[in-house]
Amino acid sequence: QVQLVESGGGLVQSGGSLRLSCAASGFTLDEYDVGWSRRAPGKEREGIACISRNDRSQYYEDSVKGRFTMSRDSANNVIFLQMNALRPEDTAVYYCEVPVVCDNGVGTLRGYPGQGTQVTVSS
Repeated sequence: QVQLVESGGGLVQSGGSLRLSCAASGFTLDEYDVGWSRRAPGKEREGIACISRNDRSQYYEDSVKGRFTMSRDSANNVIFLQMNALRPEDTAVYYCEVPVVCDNGVGTLRGYPGQGTQVTVSS
């Protein structure tokens, strides 16, 4: 069964950190470009980061650049999103998406998302 499961969200104070995980089953994440998106309350889902299948490229939207970092754990078929210096405006449901195209910026991600994980940043 093909499945993506995000985890690691929670409540954190402004300036804090969280690491989100995206675990895949039924397929191998290393074979795909993978993205992270988020949906803030009352807003459309927006792509914020992506990583290419060969790990040569990573792209981040300006709103998270320098604070968020994607990485892979190939042995465990997991993608991470390390989020530092969190701000209240980062409050959203976060999704990983596969497959996406990650070759010239984040753009509009059109992958299949998991169920999402809630991140809430208090001021």
